[in-house]
Amino acid sequence: MNTITVNASRAYEVRIGSGLMDTAGKEVSSLFSAEKCVIVTDDNVDKLYAEAVKKSIADEGIEVFKYVFPHGESSKCAATYVDLINFLAESDLSRSDVIVALGGGVTGDLAGFAAATYLRGINLVQIPTTLLAMVDSSVGGKTAIDLPRGKNLCGAFYQPHLVLCDTDALKTLPADIFLDGCAEVIKYGCLGNAELLEHLEKQRLDFDVDYVISTCVSMKRDVVNGDEFDRGMRQLLNLGHTAGHVIEKLSNFGVSHGRAVAMGMAIISESAQNAGMCTKDTSDRIVELIKSFGFTLNHGYTKEEFLPRFVSDKKRTGSSITAVIPVSFGKSKLFKMTIEDFKQFILTGVETWK
Repeated sequence: MNTITVNASRAYEVRIGSGLMDTAGKEVSSLFSAEKCVIVTDDNVDKLYAEAVKKSIADEGIEVFKYVFPHGESSKCAATYVDLINFLAESDLSRSDVIVALGGGVTGDLAGFAAATYLRGINLVQIPTTLLAMVDSSVGGKTAIDLPRGKNLCGAFYQPHLVLCDTDALKTLPADIFLDGCAEVIKYGCLGNAELLEHLEKQRLDFDVDYVISTCVSMKRDVVNGDEFDRGMRQLLNLGHTAGHVIEKLSNFGVSHGRAVAMGMAIISESAQNAGMCTKDTSDRIVELIKSFGFTLNHGYTKEEFLPRFVSDKKRTGSSITAVIPVSFGKSKLFKMTIEDFKQFILTGVETWK
């Protein structure tokens, strides 16, 4: 088992290894003097892992409740959030009790936001069950729900108290869900780890899971430690996300987050090349790596559909936006642009991958 410590406003451990769901109860009881626990999960993960985690926690003498919601991004909304908050209240949870987020990114975001706001903050354990959640969304304290206007527009920074990445969960992951996480893994390599990218080029889908998850979590740990509240270098983690979130919204979330981020990375790489901010070799190498994992990169939307939606991006500040741009293979930088300049900059990538 690998253990990585995040030293943010709350220090906590991220544990990576096999069999961690079976010992979740011991971990919870050692951290908290909890009498009650609510496991938050979706209807897919519920069938696979909820009972094992529930038993593990109940065996420690903690009363366990379970909140199950329909899987999918559409559940990460105000209605589900309010329903969950009411469930916590009806379960009579106190501040000494705990919420366990068991699932992928949607579950972690939803349960995390509920933990941040119920009683102004309650204990939170993240148990991610997807590659995407393990390498990215379960670590760092970003919690949110979506609004009709855009993704993740209502949320809070709220660090978990513990993250348990049980790699056994990846064995039951559908191939398309596993692939979603691969986009985030590639993103981390593009941000600042050429060695990781070279490993992915060589191994492709047969990459070393423990090495990759530990590397990505360590990179995120370093970023979060230095910029917990996303005012500076943490914005690097949004590589591919600005365009990706537009694609998700245009498709009514029919395009998954990972696939949208893959498309977004291809778009930004093409635009960077055309603007002279990276070489053609860099752009081509990034795109070829993404393609080698089996991603389809054509988004299918016109510039008239695409460009106006950047105004709703949560990374916008007034009339400007911070773009994350790959400048070489394994290195990206932040560039602040006006919204209009960004639209002109991104246009070539949007058109190339239409």
